[in-house]
Amino acid sequence: MRIIAIMGTLYLIIINIAGFAAMGIDKHRAKKAQWRVKEKTLFLLAVIGGSAGAILGMQYFRHKTKHTGFVFGMPAILIAQIVLAAFLYYIHIV
Repeated sequence: MRIIAIMGTLYLIIINIAGFAAMGIDKHRAKKAQWRVKEKTLFLLAVIGGSAGAILGMQYFRHKTKHTGFVFGMPAILIAQIVLAAFLYYIHIV
C-alpha cells in the first residue's frame, strides 16, 4: 500500500510541474507570436491532476488570467479533485 502512495505522490508532483511548465511555455510562445500550446492541452493537464500547478503557472506567468474559462475553470477542476479525493479517503479507497 505504501508503494501506491509513493507512486501517487510522485505522479502528482510530475503532473503539476508539467501544468506549471505548460503555462510558462505557452506564455513565452505567445510573446514571440509562435505556435502555442492548445487550450485543450492546458485543461487536460489540469484534469489529470495538474490543476494546482496550472493555477500557480497562471498566476506566476500572468497568463490566461483574463480568460473566464481559465479563471473559473481551473479552480473548479481543483475543487472537484479535492472533493473526489476526500470522498475516496472517506470511503477508504485511498
